[in-house]
Amino acid sequence: MTASRPNGFWAFLRVFGRGLNVLRLVIINTVFFGLLFIVLLLMVGLFAGRHAGLGLQADSVLVLKPEGRLVEQYSIAPLQRVLSGLSGSEPKEVQVRDMVRAIDAAATDKHITRILLLPDQLQAGGFAALREVGAALDRFRAAGKPVIAWSVNYDQGQYYLASHADRLLVDPQGGVMITGLANYRLFYKDLLDKLGVQVHLFRVGQFKSAAEPYILDHASPESKEADSYWMGGLWDNYLASVAKRRKLDPATLRSDIDQLPDNIGRTHGNLAQLSLEEHLVDGLATEADVETMMRREGVPAGKQGRGFRAVNLAAYVAQLPDDTDALFKPGVAVVVAEGEIAGGKQPQGEIGGESTAALIRAAREDKKTKALVLRVNSPGGEVYAAEQIRREVELTRKAGIPVIVSMGDVAASGGYWISMNADRIFAEPNTITGSIGIFGMYYSIPDTLAKLGVQSDGVATGPMAGAFDITRPLDPRVGQVIQAIIDKGYHDFVGGVAKARGKDYDAIDAIAQGRVWTGQQALDRGLVDQLGGLDSAIAYAAQQAKLAKGFPVRYVEQPLGGFEQFVVGLNQSATVRIAQSYGLRLPSWMAELPRAMPELQLLRNARAGRPNVYAYCFCAPR
Repeated sequence: MTASRPNGFWAFLRVFGRGLNVLRLVIINTVFFGLLFIVLLLMVGLFAGRHAGLGLQADSVLVLKPEGRLVEQYSIAPLQRVLSGLSGSEPKEVQVRDMVRAIDAAATDKHITRILLLPDQLQAGGFAALREVGAALDRFRAAGKPVIAWSVNYDQGQYYLASHADRLLVDPQGGVMITGLANYRLFYKDLLDKLGVQVHLFRVGQFKSAAEPYILDHASPESKEADSYWMGGLWDNYLASVAKRRKLDPATLRSDIDQLPDNIGRTHGNLAQLSLEEHLVDGLATEADVETMMRREGVPAGKQGRGFRAVNLAAYVAQLPDDTDALFKPGVAVVVAEGEIAGGKQPQGEIGGESTAALIRAAREDKKTKALVLRVNSPGGEVYAAEQIRREVELTRKAGIPVIVSMGDVAASGGYWISMNADRIFAEPNTITGSIGIFGMYYSIPDTLAKLGVQSDGVATGPMAGAFDITRPLDPRVGQVIQAIIDKGYHDFVGGVAKARGKDYDAIDAIAQGRVWTGQQALDRGLVDQLGGLDSAIAYAAQQAKLAKGFPVRYVEQPLGGFEQFVVGLNQSATVRIAQSYGLRLPSWMAELPRAMPELQLLRNARAGRPNVYAYCFCAPR
């Protein structure tokens, strides 16, 4: 008898089921062994990290070669990451705290004999952060250890840091290029007119010029007057600081910089030689000359007898011992507020009304927090988001925890708003601050639609109904309402500062009006309490909390979310790599567009159909 064959459909299901089972086992085993591999890798990494210090040899040179921007906190900027990935140049950042920590540790490390500073790839955003790092270099030198700086070319930010060195060298084919400070902005009024976009600006403050690019095609006289004053203060501080460190006369230094086109002729275009003659550098040297100098001065050879024995910043920071006391002992908590202030939750490296307020709240509710330092590096942003953060500062003080603000490169407008209720405000002389004023913008596009042959028409139940419909012209009565709101916001800002600073309203109003000040100018006008960096603010906070010597410092930060991790890995994706392998990449200047047009970045979080109210300052010189 012949056995009956199984039904084709059921046979297919059995085969399909066995296939699913095999696939399930493959997936389970893959996940299991993958996780096992990751765990083993982490264990090896931890073991290696704990014993990395054993590999640091005697007579080593700490090589500081910062690449990218100096930042208070690593940031995740999706647009910047994507553009940079497609252009083949991943953006780089160096945390100020990492450099300072490494330099201070090296000062007492018997394995480190000197520092070699190579600032060629440093992109300095502001002078306050450079001043922090420079102060650490001064402490290193005070410990009896030399600092040598070498570069092919120095721009004025790189040179400001390098001037802290004992010896400052430049390549014979390079030189020092110091030009002064400038603040040129792009103006979009003509473009918006061509597009038919109507921008309605409401502001308080004679010098509140942040939104001028949307309504003018040039800078206003008031804006130029204010910018000239604070930039002049910054430049005077720059010249005085560099001249003191290089033992030069500030007036002579200023003259040499201004007369560069005339002076360069006497060296026949040799900028390095001119830099040497003007005593901006101590000598001309190639990279090979620097290596020879290190060996001649007793630094042993590196691996395989090449170069000299050295350790870079990342490797040195990685082998520094963790501060376990910060996890268990009472100490000072530090919350970093860096970037534009926007509503809601924002990624690390930006300030969110909810997310940054939550960090301050978490620090306050932690029983180990005896004092809080708010490190502010922000030009401001949305008013309500800034107010959310200010309220948390006030609640923290009411809870009996001292709050000290340490201002970085810039703490202006909204950056000052979140600072004003601190127990004490520290700023560097070259911090950019003030800009106490607010503005609101409303956009409507009836002319834009008309250019496309589209018209808006209909009825409403009252004069205010549909008032914020962007397809219709702005009703003057609506403008009256918005201006009243802006007036009230400015009154709240000035009144809040007056109360916090113990002054009357008129006294603050006279130095507010949206005007920008340097840290030194702000100190002279009572807007800050003391000049000093982050270390000074932390020491003062510990003193107010009556903490014993050796107190721990703990940074309160939010973990990276899934999207942020995705963006970080985007540049490593196969799609980007394949595109690059075929030569498909954007021009490198595309990655710089977000930084070149900060005014358009402001519109990123703007909401259509409602007024957007800001306390913002476009006050970063270049």
